[in-house]
Amino acid sequence: MKKRFIVFLLPAFIIFFAAATAAAHCEIPCGIYDDGLRMKLIAEHITTIEKSMNKIVELSRQSPVNYNQLVRWISNKEAHADKIQNIVTQYFMTQRIKPDVNKYQKHLSLLHQMLIYAMKAKQTTDLANIPKLRSLMKEFEALYFGASH
Repeated sequence: MKKRFIVFLLPAFIIFFAAATAAAHCEIPCGIYDDGLRMKLIAEHITTIEKSMNKIVELSRQSPVNYNQLVRWISNKEAHADKIQNIVTQYFMTQRIKPDVNKYQKHLSLLHQMLIYAMKAKQTTDLANIPKLRSLMKEFEALYFGASH
């Protein structure tokens, strides 16, 4: 019985847990970073949140309300706000922004504000949060990449 466990189940457990941790980027010094891609992903998530907000408002006005679709759009909005928060914290704040950089405080301030507006996007359907989130993203992008980007 022990031999079967070792031969069949142990490799399955190893593969499962390795796959679960491989999805994260990248807390080991792999050297494969695509900061520009992360900015494009944030922009895409913002657009998705905006579309979700518009659909939530539209579906809420219908009679009868299609609660199934309404819940799906709410879940979608919140998932994309979570993804922004993950990129900001797990990618930029944890791995890319170095404390010794002269723009450190400004980087942290912009990223923190992005986290707040992503949170507000989860809490409401207030479309005023979208341009603010986009503006913060563009300001961070310009500061992070410099004027040449």
